[in-house]
Amino acid sequence: MSDDNLPYRPCAGVMLANRDGRVFVGQRLDSAEDAWQMPQGGIDPGEDAEEAAIRELGEETGVHGGLVEIIARSKTEYFYDLPDHLMGKMWGGKYRGQRQHWFLMRFMGEDSDVDIATRHQEFRAWRWAELDELEMLIVPFKRQLYRAVVEEFRPLV
Repeated sequence: MSDDNLPYRPCAGVMLANRDGRVFVGQRLDSAEDAWQMPQGGIDPGEDAEEAAIRELGEETGVHGGLVEIIARSKTEYFYDLPDHLMGKMWGGKYRGQRQHWFLMRFMGEDSDVDIATRHQEFRAWRWAELDELEMLIVPFKRQLYRAVVEEFRPLV
């Protein structure tokens, strides 16, 4: 099976905005690059995208669903392909990239409610970033996707 015939992994992503209109980003533990990203992850069997987004948010940031308000869901799924050097290495080689439903959520808690030292920790550090910073913080192969998500949610942040 060629890489072009592999499916996209179904995922959900969260743009978590604080009261100041800045967005949560975490610095990945598993990357040698200075890779930051918003919370995101796979949709489990039997789970819908919204449930997955809230679960992933909790697993990656320690922020539970009671501390957020869902503002919007992306109008479309966003796709990205893995670069050649990661193809066949990520997710057991079963996927060519991801197809993602994105959610804009307002964080109603305090910074002290964020705890990235979770059971399956994914981030080594976190911070609030400006919308215009996001595209340059993410790994290059996800920049077009981040640009589109920012454009869609910008008026609502």
